[in-house]
Amino acid sequence: MKRTELNLTERRAIEDLLHRNVKVTEIARRINRHRATVYREIKRNFFKDEELPQLSGYYGMTAQRSAGERRARRRKLVRIPALRDAVIDRLQEGWSPEQIAGRLKLEGHTTTVSHETIYSYVYSPDGQSQALARYLPDRRKKRKPRYARTPRGMMFPLERSIHNRPEQIKTRENFGAWEGDLMIFRREHGKTNVASLVERKTRYAVLFRNNDRSSNHFMTRLMNVMEPLPQLARQSITFDRGIEFSSWRKLKPGIGTEAWFCDPQAPWQKGSVENLNKRARRYLPRDTPISTLSDRDMKAICDRLNGTPRKCLGWRTPTEAFAEELRKLG
Repeated sequence: MKRTELNLTERRAIEDLLHRNVKVTEIARRINRHRATVYREIKRNFFKDEELPQLSGYYGMTAQRSAGERRARRRKLVRIPALRDAVIDRLQEGWSPEQIAGRLKLEGHTTTVSHETIYSYVYSPDGQSQALARYLPDRRKKRKPRYARTPRGMMFPLERSIHNRPEQIKTRENFGAWEGDLMIFRREHGKTNVASLVERKTRYAVLFRNNDRSSNHFMTRLMNVMEPLPQLARQSITFDRGIEFSSWRKLKPGIGTEAWFCDPQAPWQKGSVENLNKRARRYLPRDTPISTLSDRDMKAICDRLNGTPRKCLGWRTPTEAFAEELRKLG
């Protein structure tokens, strides 16, 4: 089925149903669209007011205007023949869209174009009728998705596998080896989640609120939380292969911490943090509105978890065991 853009009537319906707190899946059903289309529309055309945040939201008319402006930018090469001819001439000379866009700006043209617009035109019906894709460096008949995923094998290389992790981490002999994970909550509460960390030897738990699931944001927040600890108290962290952990390369240069990764679909390989998550769910069920919890609330939950005696620690608490290890470090 041919993909068609949302119209003003549909956008006004989305606005009205959102204001009535109707779930996105139901909105999609009512306007006869796929739920992914509705999610994408809300994310792309969500209005943010920095001065008056309470006015932020999705507005149908504003969304329609934004979509029209984007469409006009995409059609720039159709509307302006001289610009189109200049672009096509350079494509035929073997220039890439990035080179063409950069050169047009350097030459001071009154009307310029981005490389994304050039790619869109090349793969549009107009561009395909002229077979412009054959002039591109990779000569693809169809464009590779702009945000195509990097293969997981490249994100988490073999040398970072849990099977190459030092033996003393597996046996819990050394202090400073952690496991990390994310606790996810109901979609209607937004992107906010909770990062969970546990030190393997002492079972000491750290929970902190994370306002964004993007990997860069998560790693920055993680480093800020861990950095106050002595270096020997944060030697490594073991994660699963979730996309949220793909910025792991920041850890070593940032705070000197190594990253290790479980096998695909093998969460039991980081059993300590999985166990922590189960304990934490007593206080943080999936329907918890995490954004309403303060740092003090999160600390209170950690204190309860770390203040409970554990059989594996000889009935000491994680707080006591962790403090003892810190004292050993001097």
